[in-house]
Amino acid sequence: MGHKVNPIGLRLGINRNWESRWYPNFKNAPAHLGEDYKIRTFLKKELYYAGVANIIIERTVKRLRVTIVAARPGVIIGKKGADIEKLKNKLKSLIGKDISVNIKEEKKAQASAQLVAENVATQLERRIAFRRAMKKVIQGAQRSGAKGIKIAVAGRLGGAEMARTEWYLEGRVPLHTLRAKIDYGFAEAQTTYGIIGIKVWIFKGEVLAKGVPAEAKEEKSERRGKRAPRRETSGKAE
Repeated sequence: MGHKVNPIGLRLGINRNWESRWYPNFKNAPAHLGEDYKIRTFLKKELYYAGVANIIIERTVKRLRVTIVAARPGVIIGKKGADIEKLKNKLKSLIGKDISVNIKEEKKAQASAQLVAENVATQLERRIAFRRAMKKVIQGAQRSGAKGIKIAVAGRLGGAEMARTEWYLEGRVPLHTLRAKIDYGFAEAQTTYGIIGIKVWIFKGEVLAKGVPAEAKEEKSERRGKRAPRRETSGKAE
């Protein structure tokens, strides 16, 4: 099952939060879903070179807030915030509502599965050998602290007549373990031979309690174990 199910959807509510955060009713759910799709498609196309790792959409009764997590936030903001205002106006005309936009920086871009997949896609479009591109991003992810990474590319690799799939795995990627924090990303490379699909799974450690990584719990228990033993004193005076 680990190969057939999206690891993000499988872990929602366990160690992963939703990307669309609003409560629907039967009347407005289809319209809101359509708006979310329009916003994500537009932002991905408009800000592709800013390295958009995630787009979080939050709604209240009167407000709509979009948080863009990007590797290069300066590209989105522009000089003195000029580009962000243009982006707000474009989004407002797209969906016909007032919208507030927040920008967050993705500090570990090499350990973000979506950005890694897009990086490999860009390299393939520039005619870099797929094995070289895959090995390069694997090394980058491991340097950024990933505990395991798996990359699969599928299509007419190297211009071959028949499509095939090739993959590399470094470290552990336990797809069946629900407490394992796994990031997943997908991108497509538009090459002269056709589309090549790239899938990336990155294992970032295990989460035992809400938001507490397993390593932190182990360290805490080790510290408790290293405490000095209590001195036993008898009731008699010496």
